[in-house]
Amino acid sequence: MAETFLFNIAERVLEKLVHLSAQEIRLAFNVKTDLKKLEDTMISIKAVLLDAERQQHQNEKLRLCMWKLRGIFYDAEDVIDDFKCEALRKQDATNHPDINNLKVRVLGSCCLPLSLSLKMSHKIKDINGRLGKLATEWKSFELRQCSDNRHVFRRETISFVDSSDVIGRDKDKENIISMLMKPSEDRNVPVIPIVGIGGLGKTTLAQLVYNDDQITSLFPLKIWICVSEEFDLSRLLKLIIQSVNKEERCDDSTLDGLQARLRSLLNDKKFLLVLDDVWNENQAKWVELRNLLRSTDGFSLSKIIVTTRSLDVASIMSPNRPYILKGLPLEDCLTLFTKWAFNDGAEKHYPNLIRIGEEIVKKCKGVPLAVRTLGSLLFQKTDESDWIYIRDSEIWRLDQHENDILPVLKLSYNHLPSHLQRCFAFLSLYKKDKVYLSDDVIRLWMANGLLEHPKQNQEWEDVGKRYLNELLSRCLIQKENKFRLKFTFKMHDLVHDLALDVSQKECKIVNSETKTVDENVRHLLLCDEKLVEVPHVLEEMKNVRTIIIQDALVESKAIHESVINLCVSNFKYLRALELRGLPLTALPNSIGTLKHLRDLDLDGCSRIRELPRSFNKLRSLQSLNLRDTDLKQLPDSLQRLIELSHLVITIKATHLKEIQAGCWTSLQYVKLVRCINLECLPEGMQYLKSLRTLALRYCIRLVSLPWSLKFLTKLEHLVIVDCAQINLKMEAEEEEDNDLQLSLKTFLMDGSDALTDLPRLLLQGSSSTLQQLQISWCPNLFVLPSWLLNLTSLQKLEIKDCGNLSALPEGIDRLTNLRELTIDRCPELSKRYRENGGEDWHKIAHIQKVVINE
Repeated sequence: MAETFLFNIAERVLEKLVHLSAQEIRLAFNVKTDLKKLEDTMISIKAVLLDAERQQHQNEKLRLCMWKLRGIFYDAEDVIDDFKCEALRKQDATNHPDINNLKVRVLGSCCLPLSLSLKMSHKIKDINGRLGKLATEWKSFELRQCSDNRHVFRRETISFVDSSDVIGRDKDKENIISMLMKPSEDRNVPVIPIVGIGGLGKTTLAQLVYNDDQITSLFPLKIWICVSEEFDLSRLLKLIIQSVNKEERCDDSTLDGLQARLRSLLNDKKFLLVLDDVWNENQAKWVELRNLLRSTDGFSLSKIIVTTRSLDVASIMSPNRPYILKGLPLEDCLTLFTKWAFNDGAEKHYPNLIRIGEEIVKKCKGVPLAVRTLGSLLFQKTDESDWIYIRDSEIWRLDQHENDILPVLKLSYNHLPSHLQRCFAFLSLYKKDKVYLSDDVIRLWMANGLLEHPKQNQEWEDVGKRYLNELLSRCLIQKENKFRLKFTFKMHDLVHDLALDVSQKECKIVNSETKTVDENVRHLLLCDEKLVEVPHVLEEMKNVRTIIIQDALVESKAIHESVINLCVSNFKYLRALELRGLPLTALPNSIGTLKHLRDLDLDGCSRIRELPRSFNKLRSLQSLNLRDTDLKQLPDSLQRLIELSHLVITIKATHLKEIQAGCWTSLQYVKLVRCINLECLPEGMQYLKSLRTLALRYCIRLVSLPWSLKFLTKLEHLVIVDCAQINLKMEAEEEEDNDLQLSLKTFLMDGSDALTDLPRLLLQGSSSTLQQLQISWCPNLFVLPSWLLNLTSLQKLEIKDCGNLSALPEGIDRLTNLRELTIDRCPELSKRYRENGGEDWHKIAHIQKVVINE
């Protein structure tokens, strides 16, 4: 069922109200009182929104009222963002006066023109009026304040399973039994966590193990507890006691009495405890229970199995690596599907249905509960049309019962905090089997204001990374590959179905078969080779905030331009526009009207040679991707984009224009890629005071780095890849260079024939912060400098394909924080430092992880 995300929208809008600067408020005429009224009203509504979200599915009037509120809150956010846009326009006019800004200069320090101020004031009054009209209806629901403590609905599981009903888990069962039989060397009861998404069969696997004859003989006492909703110590103690002694009645017992009774029951007994369906992420609660279960007589012979959907829960309960449960092979899924779709042996009479069934099973991607759900829907149905309907329908559109796959998966969604629910739903804007890039997702979240305001010493990107890590820990996304400073991840098809289900009126994938789009939708993916047939569904829409275009035919240049023009003219509150790989030769000059645009992605638009004159009007732009375009040079006006924080560039020029003081003050990430004629970085790099990451890739004529980098005290990551002519020898020139306090955490050098030395100025200036150093494919690097031993914070050192390196610096053991050393395809180094027979192995033997590949 589609979600309103109202609580989170209210949170973000109120955050923006709080962070409105005095300067921005002064821009509008007589709105301070109206803004305060809006803030007070939203605070009172937000106070009871959690209660509303819990009741809405049983109260249709309440749900409709919440949808009305959602529209008003979005409109309020647009108006608040208008203040920011006007402040940026005025700041730009002040910093860059020219003939076009004569009117603003004449006004001097005055506020906006009266007509514009009145217009903004009217918008705020209108929003307050609309909220006022809803007030009576809202109060009639008698909602109450409650905290944002996410609870999972109580589930009950039992220890019994008919093993004949379970298919394809024999190997997993053997693995868990083997782990249970290993002796323990700890007073704590060893814990084996089984982790995976809902419906994968974690409980079933635990049941198989629990009922195995080997386990029954190994553990005289077995206890099965379904933890589910809350990890309450008193409740769990009562359940364990009653499981051990069926006659025990302990309803009125105190916690102290319960723990004493438990310890007496378990004293000197060898037991297996299964804690099924655990959600608790509070370590203190687990420690309380663990201490009561701890063996008093040395090594514990007892064991605990935990099933959970969360890697965080697993890490809290056990220091050991969890058992990650995988999906079933296709053959096993087909067997399981046949078992649920037919009476025994009946499938032999319906070979045509079996063929369709194979395609249905592939949709389940190895999740047994999904296979069972779809098989049950088709039980005793022999009409081919019924099977084709299931095959061709999205799983989230099919009717399902409480214990079917989508409701079971939705428990994971319900357990997410509100800010993660909305960000998770946003991932439905990608097609199934899409490989997501972490940075791309974070930038789209940022552009649409989905991230909470960073805390002190944090940036927006840090918040986005935390969100992704939370989704990873809950198994809602799976990491694929890690690339230097970012990573790719995928989403299981069934989890994607869940995202589609909850985001129906927020995000929409549009193709030539789409007939209508709900007016509430804010984010669109246009993906169809026949892009000409898509625009008709967009013409009546006005509130779209995200447009992503994919899979359109390269040849249809005119069609692309008409779609882009439609988007620019219709969607005045657009925040993100992704046009990767389109055959555009130019952007429309009208793009300058998109004053709210924050993310523009032109990656692979290889025919674009210049940016329109109006580009400098995109003052809200935070991220600009010009990778693999055909730009000859960056226009001067680009430096006027003072909100820009992320910039990726491909240009044909030999030099970049000098960076002026006061420009690009927010720029945190700069990547130059395939700038094949570029000979040097621009003058004025010292003005990029916010820069955290500088990446240079395939700039084959670049010969050095500018000395001005020593002024970039926030620079954390320096990545140089395939810049064959670059040599980084940088020594101190002035006395103060010896006392630089820089912040580099990562230095990566990959692919330079000219490299003979490392940039001492930057690395030694970061001696207390540098954590990772990687050097690859540098054939003329003969020696690592002795000053490398000054990098006291170094944790990870990787040396790959440096054939002429013969030794590590003498005294490498002084790097006491070094935890990981990799030597790969460096013959002399590998021979000298290998574990068996290497003459200098003893110098690196203290390092926790050493990987040497010859």
